Amino acid sequence: MKVVITGAAGFIGSHLCDKFVKEGFYVIGIDNFLTGNPENISHLIGNDNFRFIKYNITNYIHIPEDIDIVLHFACPASPVDYINFPIQTLKVDSLGTFHTLGLAKTKKARYIFASTSEIYGDPQVHPQSEEYWGYVNPIGKRSVYDEAKRFSEATCMAYHREHDIDVRILRIFNTYGPRMRLNDGRVIPNFIGQALRHENITVYGDGSQTRSFCYIDDLVEGIFTASIKEGIEGEVFNLGNPEEFSIIELARKIIKLTDSQSTIEFLSLPEDDPKRRCPDITKAKNMLDWKPKISLDEGLELTIEYFKRKLKRRV
Repeated sequence: MKVVITGAAGFIGSHLCDKFVKEGFYVIGIDNFLTGNPENISHLIGNDNFRFIKYNITNYIHIPEDIDIVLHFACPASPVDYINFPIQTLKVDSLGTFHTLGLAKTKKARYIFASTSEIYGDPQVHPQSEEYWGYVNPIGKRSVYDEAKRFSEATCMAYHREHDIDVRILRIFNTYGPRMRLNDGRVIPNFIGQALRHENITVYGDGSQTRSFCYIDDLVEGIFTASIKEGIEGEVFNLGNPEEFSIIELARKIIKLTDSQSTIEFLSLPEDDPKRRCPDITKAKNMLDWKPKISLDEGLELTIEYFKRKLKRRV
């Protein structure tokens, strides 16, 4: 079977390329390296089951061969990236979504869309289930990401209803692990980088806001299962770890695991920063037989070792 993965050189996309190749699929990876890193897929170049196309999917996509699954994972995903690239973010999850859905329609392929917990905004319901519609500021700085993803979900469902395309929408909650960038802007690489350099750990607000953190291997298993399972056309799934931690807990845990001399510095909260974020994964458990297996401590240790190696190579 052949799959197309957009955002192939990104954090999640590159791990998906590895997974599908490992499972015997032929993978066509697409990325324009706006935020993706060629190093993330360098080990796949030359593999008989992998082909890479450097391309901007906000343009029309033509692939001559038959395709079985299209996975649309191209989009700046960290606040630093989508605030720095607001127009590109809006385009990749509007024009890019139309073009990848058009490819799936032409090839009669299954379509997997990488949505996000950000579509819930600063939620008034906790934990968040797939039935919750969200509480989003449509004109704030984060809206270029939040609303682009919400628009893409609506587009997916329109193609599903109008053209009978087998779409699956995956709302991905905070995920971490190897291949994240230290300057990613997301909390775990931020804290690990600061701790390894023995700098102040910068916590926004008083640190009481909560997040749930899913290790990349667990997430990839969930995505893969949702991609190959039969009989779930048009379904939406939360994918994330339902174990909830405050940001201050996370900071202290990383300081301890890195044996760092860092202290915690408190800064003002960014605009529209959600106070709580935690998935209800009952649907994924029941329909996909999926749940995370890797604890936060175990995942952090693996991620810290990765970043230690990255920093050593820089010296």
